[in-house]
Amino acid sequence: FRVAFKPTPSIRKPQKTVDLRTMREVEISVTGRHDPCIVPRAVPIVEAVTAIVLVDHAIAAGLIPRVLGREA
Repeated sequence: FRVAFKPTPSIRKPQKTVDLRTMREVEISVTGRHDPCIVPRAVPIVEAVTAIVLVDHAIAAGLIPRVLGREA
């Protein structure tokens, strides 16, 4: 199968956070594009999502019994 990723977005809106050195509230904002590269994480992400989809289809097809909502 084929996989495509869209770029992860930078949030340009100013955000409130805490400076851990001074323990004071500060405001940060991003200028420019500083998006993390998802390429090193692509294979584990695709493997995990594929496993979730396959198990979901197996449950829907009745190949794996549902266990949610049952008391032990």
